Amino acid sequence: MNIDKNHIWHPYAKIPNKVPTYHVESADGVYLSLKNGNRVIDGMSSWWSMIHGYNNSFINNAMKKQIDSVSHVMFGGLTHQPAIELCEKLIKITPQGLDKVFFADSGSVSVEVSLKMALQYWQNNGQKNKTHFITPRGGYHGDTFGAMSVCDPKKGMHHLFNSVLAKNYFVTQPKTGNTVQALADFEKRLETSHSKIAAMILEPIVQGAGGMNIYDPKYLKGVRSLCDKFDVLLIVDEIATGFGRTGELFGCNHANISPDILCIGKALTGGYMTMAAAITNSKISDTVGVLMHGPTFMANPLSCSAANASIELLLKSNWQKRIGDIQSQLINELEPLKDEKSVYDVRVIGAIGVVELKEPLDMQISQEQLIKCGVWLRPYGKLLYTMPPFIINDKELSKITYAMKEVVINQ
Repeated sequence: MNIDKNHIWHPYAKIPNKVPTYHVESADGVYLSLKNGNRVIDGMSSWWSMIHGYNNSFINNAMKKQIDSVSHVMFGGLTHQPAIELCEKLIKITPQGLDKVFFADSGSVSVEVSLKMALQYWQNNGQKNKTHFITPRGGYHGDTFGAMSVCDPKKGMHHLFNSVLAKNYFVTQPKTGNTVQALADFEKRLETSHSKIAAMILEPIVQGAGGMNIYDPKYLKGVRSLCDKFDVLLIVDEIATGFGRTGELFGCNHANISPDILCIGKALTGGYMTMAAAITNSKISDTVGVLMHGPTFMANPLSCSAANASIELLLKSNWQKRIGDIQSQLINELEPLKDEKSVYDVRVIGAIGVVELKEPLDMQISQEQLIKCGVWLRPYGKLLYTMPPFIINDKELSKITYAMKEVVINQ
């Protein structure tokens, strides 16, 4: 751990990091076994990706079988069966009309690809002034440069880079109760600037790392309509919300809309491998032509095999009922925390439970309390939240909500 502490640069952390880093020796189901002897429930699904939990035999076997065939091959000029099968699956389950799949190697990269698609679409359409993007405040789309430029410039984690990022448009953050106002602000901006805007990009129904904000599906439906009216493309970032997390297979389904470009990642492979995709329609692909992007590990066969197994596992399960049950339990067990003086709000949708506090949490103290309760969560700022694996049982979920209560009460 001395090497880890002094030489490994962990995400969103200093070297050395004052907040302890816990050594994981093994993982199974919803549990992480730590080197210090503790066994904790992972209430984060490893940053929202391990929907089937750890050491799933079905996904394990799919990957073992694939590694004996071909573990990697370049995707330029070559293809392979796992990629073909995954493409077919994604076309079937994603919103209507999305039938052109570009595989990427992370969520941030899929956002970069989607932005490039939109820009190249308008360049090839002869509308060369459409070089900007528009997005609601409070959003988060990744850590790479293009993605950072459409994250919230004030409250987001990338404000340090504002002076060197591309300048884009930011509109009112949608929240419960302000849908009409937020749509009016969006429309007003489009009226004056649509000739400069290539696309609107947003997270559907839930804004994730930017603040775990949940909003009305009517906003999403209104955005789709306004994008059509003002000839602006719609990019929907489903990296966090896709594959059942909100109670629908995709967040778009809450509003029954289809975007022009869809970004997916995280749970795509059941959390087993790094993989993402930007999925679009023939209108975009026909106009774009040759897309100048090609990651080395694009459509990695092992990642594709994990994704195929994960999607099959999800679709053959009664996932929608399970997510509904998780939602009900989170509401029942977290809602009472609204009465605590330190709590600003409690929000739940699908398998997402959020407690927003009035003051920022002390990360080190909070994590030590959670570990003592046998739970792994990763609070940040004023937010204490859980996005557990879908396989979690009621008793395990109650252990998470109990740990969250302990942190809140001991603030």
